[in-house]
Amino acid sequence: MTAPELDENSELTVPALSKRAARRAIQRAFVLVGREKAIRQHLREVEFTTLWVLDDWGLDWTVVADHGRLEFHRGRAGRAEITLVWPTAEAFFDQVVSGLAQNDSFEFSGDVASRRLLDPLLKSFTSSLRQVLANPIDDDGERLW
Repeated sequence: MTAPELDENSELTVPALSKRAARRAIQRAFVLVGREKAIRQHLREVEFTTLWVLDDWGLDWTVVADHGRLEFHRGRAGRAEITLVWPTAEAFFDQVVSGLAQNDSFEFSGDVASRRLLDPLLKSFTSSLRQVLANPIDDDGERLW
């Protein structure tokens, strides 16, 4: 896979990623989100489990927020209080590229109060994933795909 490129309008375009490459990019983005002090402080008083699903790819992952720490799990792990489902990977990556958490691009299920906690996490995640797609390099200088 090639890295995303800037098109003629200077916008990020997402290459055709394999599921494996997408999962690696997503995991890397959550590592970066977990390093953000503002997110850790925002979540320091809470503990919840989220399930994120790309329906058409059958791709899912779990993120556990545990008093400011984020844990990423491939697949389903534990019982999720919050579930985010994108009907297509295209809708998911369109949201990432645009940077907008469009309520109609994914299905949210969970407590409304949880949504208030999740919004900053989602915003930070999409920003981090956009950076990872633009520069798919890990901490060791190795390409993610």
